[in-house]
Amino acid sequence: MPQHARGILALLIVTIVWGTTFPAMKEMTGYLSANWIVVSRFGIASVLLLPFVIRARWRDLHYGFLAGVLLFFCYLFQVEGLALTTSNRNAFICGLNVLVVPLLGIAMGKWPDRRIVAALLLAVAGLFALCWEGSFTWGDGDTLALLAALCFGGYIKVMEVFSRRAERLMTLTAAQIMTVAVCAAIWILLREVPRGPVDVAQDQADYWAYIWQGLQLYSVNLIYLGVVATAAIISLQTWGQSHATANEAAVIYAFEPGCAAIFAYFWLGETLGWTGLLGAALLISGMIVSQWNTGERPPHSLAPE
Repeated sequence: MPQHARGILALLIVTIVWGTTFPAMKEMTGYLSANWIVVSRFGIASVLLLPFVIRARWRDLHYGFLAGVLLFFCYLFQVEGLALTTSNRNAFICGLNVLVVPLLGIAMGKWPDRRIVAALLLAVAGLFALCWEGSFTWGDGDTLALLAALCFGGYIKVMEVFSRRAERLMTLTAAQIMTVAVCAAIWILLREVPRGPVDVAQDQADYWAYIWQGLQLYSVNLIYLGVVATAAIISLQTWGQSHATANEAAVIYAFEPGCAAIFAYFWLGETLGWTGLLGAALLISGMIVSQWNTGERPPHSLAPE
């Protein structure tokens, strides 16, 4: 099999695995807060990627820290939104991150070409159909998912710059993941301890016992997210994108929400009605149209998940 075809296959595997992360995290949101899910997932991945920051260049670590802070808010909004809506809606709304950059261009007075206009119209129609349940419904979870999409779009733009300047991409990636874990831990100490967002006793020991029980209860989910869906899949993503164009990768990644919907059906029993399926198809179409025949980007500048 040619290296290019292997790269495409690797990116397909990456997209499928990313699709599993939505129901995997959604299953835990009824017990653990968003920050405990994030700190556990990225803490496990940080341990595995620690060798990449040993004797690392300060510039790579600096870029990784800046990108990691932004990535932390991406996941904070995403997982907080998951607790308030279905994983299907969360995945499709978060997938709108590919349209953030052209929207920023419109805000700055730069009118986009016809391809972007068509993509935006498809996305708006798809979002309306996805949220139609007899009448248009929009909740706090959808707003948080949209904030996550905006943050992911900004993250993609930042990574286009940092990936050009970094000397070791895996150091840049490892530094980001460690920064996310540290930010989540600080956020927990400032916002949740000793009571947290769950209804437990005021005594701090009871709070930690509750959290420890939750970590044990969902240990398989957390290990899967940390080892497979974060540390291992990033390595496969890096290799795959080195053998495929950034445009090909972006189009493949557009199918991530569809993968999430499939796994949500088998994992959580979530379903989409006819209007939801229509909205999903329109959203994916808009994502693909927005990326088709665009100018080349650095192969490692696309956002994970």
